[in-house]
Amino acid sequence: MLNGINFYKLAVPAVCAILLSPPGAVAQDNETITWAGCGITKKSFMQELSNGFTAKTGIKFELEGGGATRGIRDAAKLKIDIGGSCRITLPNSDASEMHVTMHPVAWDALAIIVNPVNPVSSLDRQQIKDIYEGRITNWSEVGGEDAPLKLFVRKGKISGVGYAIRQYVFEDADQEFVTEYTFPSSGPLEKGIEADPYAIGITGVSSARKRNVKIIGFDGKDPSVENVRSGNYGLYRPLFLVTGPKPSYNVRQFIAYATSEEGKQIIRDNQAVPYHDALNLVSQMLIYGLN
Repeated sequence: MLNGINFYKLAVPAVCAILLSPPGAVAQDNETITWAGCGITKKSFMQELSNGFTAKTGIKFELEGGGATRGIRDAAKLKIDIGGSCRITLPNSDASEMHVTMHPVAWDALAIIVNPVNPVSSLDRQQIKDIYEGRITNWSEVGGEDAPLKLFVRKGKISGVGYAIRQYVFEDADQEFVTEYTFPSSGPLEKGIEADPYAIGITGVSSARKRNVKIIGFDGKDPSVENVRSGNYGLYRPLFLVTGPKPSYNVRQFIAYATSEEGKQIIRDNQAVPYHDALNLVSQMLIYGLN
């Protein structure tokens, strides 16, 4: 089991590594940077961030999805220049997640989303647990219509969102979710909820805001930018850029750009919270955990 306190004991040294490790180098820099990974990061601000960098430098980007696990492991294997991840490296992972540096660039909240016609406006932690464990199966049990509740989840247990739900809500990385509706990535899950009036799922709020879905409250709090920044909303996590052991000069330029004032403003403009705008969340997690 990996609780919130352990999570940040792992994350903070990664930040120190960024500041202390010498810059890497490769024999030749390409004029195109390849990025793949977390679909939530891609949809929320990565396109705009890479466009800004291209406008300044002329260096182009190729962006693909594939999820956080791909972002970490393909960066480790040098299949891509930069990965995107909404989870840390797994503490007991094999070599597939070793030798990467996790660069935190933003804070994202986990958002509970339903179809826009759904009248339910908020759920508490116990209701979410009961839904994911299969004890609540009808919307009437949580103040909605007398209709079947369809839980949409990501496949597997180590996707960025799935891992975060298990860690933050259940404090159990092996928790089983009881549902027949599984999706390969967050994009299809979000699109499915746009189309199904009885569906519910959890995704990143910065991605959900760009969909035709209804974001509902968690424990009486909405995942607003201010609630995420202050820590008043109970489900938040960092979004990372991931690099291999010897990032090129162009890649290091982009990491610097993403954390510059111009890069942070692009992240703010896309309704996400730059990592350094809310460093209080790190100390808060270290002291109190995710309660």
